[in-house]
Amino acid sequence: MSDSPAEMNIKINKTERAALNLRIVLVEPLYQGNVGSVCRVMKNFGFTELYLVNPCPLEGEARAMASHAGDVLLNAKICSAIEEAVADCGAVIGTTGMRAQKGCDHIRTPALTPAVLREKLEEFHPETKVALLFGREDIGFTNDELSFCSMIATIPSSHIYPVMNLSHAVGIMVYELSDARLTGKYKTADFKEVEASCAHFGEVLDDMDFDPLKKEKMALMMKRIFARAELTPCEAKTLRGIFRNIQYFARKAKGENVSKYRQDIENRFEDDNFDEKFDLDFDLDFVDKMEK
Repeated sequence: MSDSPAEMNIKINKTERAALNLRIVLVEPLYQGNVGSVCRVMKNFGFTELYLVNPCPLEGEARAMASHAGDVLLNAKICSAIEEAVADCGAVIGTTGMRAQKGCDHIRTPALTPAVLREKLEEFHPETKVALLFGREDIGFTNDELSFCSMIATIPSSHIYPVMNLSHAVGIMVYELSDARLTGKYKTADFKEVEASCAHFGEVLDDMDFDPLKKEKMALMMKRIFARAELTPCEAKTLRGIFRNIQYFARKAKGENVSKYRQDIENRFEDDNFDEKFDLDFDLDFVDKMEK
């Protein structure tokens, strides 16, 4: 017996509107009571996946504060580095209570509010694994750690005292994200692919003899742009094809021997371990046309 139109619509909506696959990552939390409270508020809003990077000892106080969310605490994964905690995630979001002092603060801008973050995440493919990172209670994140993240989020608290208790901040974020439903039709490039594209962009800047003092900020700005753009794997590969062509001409303009560069391009691309093969013939044909 076939499904009725109404039943078909329900199935389609369930397929196209998936709940957010969220992982909470606490980086070097200092107080076990806060960790327990985070477990409790996570479970309050339906999230149970917790990763802890070099946490404090987790003993009786943590279990007491977790209350009936002891399973979240018990199943928490302990990691030694942020990279380990987010290795399989497609989006890595760092939270900060310290607002940028100027509009061109590349590390802390643009900082998305919880509501705007939810809207942005809803455009992602339903299979996207999202990591939401929270820093230490005393100093938060280092600049290097924030630079590692693909996006930045902040809670618009009072300027009188903007830094919130860890569990309170987690509570606000998970409350806002609890009803997020992902509807994106196309899979986006995962975190590793975006990182590879950003690293490649850095190489392009080197080949262009870009001002070393400005390179780091420029590369970070591009990383933020790539993350918000929700690049598909094909788009990421196309960008890298353009990067390779820029490198070709930059090296040629400096008098370097580029006669073997085409083969280098092909070999280098094969090492990138992408799922789909990029049209290298098109890529090299682009170089030929630009030379004429």
